[in-house]
Amino acid sequence: MKIENSLAVFETFKIRRHYDEEKEKWYFSVVDIIAALIEQPDFQTARKYWNKLSERLKAEGSEVVTNCHRLKMIAQDGKMRETDVADVETILRLVQSVPSKKAEPIKLWLAKVGYERIEEMNDPEKALNRSREYWQKHGRSEKWIQQRMLSQETRNKLTDYWSEHGIKKEDEFAILTNIIHKEWSDLTVKEHKKLKGLKTQNLRDHMSEAELIFTALAELSTRQIAETENTEGFEENKIPAKKGGKIAKDARKALEQKTGKSVITGENFLPPKETYKTINKK
Repeated sequence: MKIENSLAVFETFKIRRHYDEEKEKWYFSVVDIIAALIEQPDFQTARKYWNKLSERLKAEGSEVVTNCHRLKMIAQDGKMRETDVADVETILRLVQSVPSKKAEPIKLWLAKVGYERIEEMNDPEKALNRSREYWQKHGRSEKWIQQRMLSQETRNKLTDYWSEHGIKKEDEFAILTNIIHKEWSDLTVKEHKKLKGLKTQNLRDHMSEAELIFTALAELSTRQIAETENTEGFEENKIPAKKGGKIAKDARKALEQKTGKSVITGENFLPPKETYKTINKK
């Protein structure tokens, strides 16, 4: 699991965070969040509070603790040490368990820095409108935006199928997605992002119109094959993932043969300076 180190600041509290490129998720230090919630600058006191809280939550049968993971982060002594981390959804549930006047500000902070859009949980239309406004602001054409939204709808239908047919773990979603992507494009998701000079950015937000179309074709084909074969569970769903990807691959190759142009491109929508920095950091 490849991780990128980073640091965020909430008021006067430093929040350690790691970005997992494979899962495309941020993980935050639980102790750092606790320290901010209880307004406790002393790390050891915050750690003890978390230890007691985790024991209580376990006893209550809460899934919050089991959803926390251990990752190495830079400790106060400058060394890499294991600590409890959690993704944004788990952190939001954890916040509810700590009596603190800082609970709401932390939720808003998480929303502001872009790792969770709390309002969108209750109103998906807001997510749709916000995405459209974001893409428009960044110069995407209406044609591109429409294709991006259609592509996302296709993706959502596939993940809904997986969720209803035995795929529960996040890493299984990532593996199946990677199988489809590698099959149709001859690149893993990670390799495709590297080709475009991306790091933490969403690959689909930097795809060309053609790349979006072939991604959608691969995922649409995968879902329809899975529905026809009524696949259940992780291993069974690998088969339609390869078949669906292959359908899009054959279509891609046919188009490339006719046009003499590659569908897969290293082009992205990063600002010129950001692209330059990303490539030169390699």
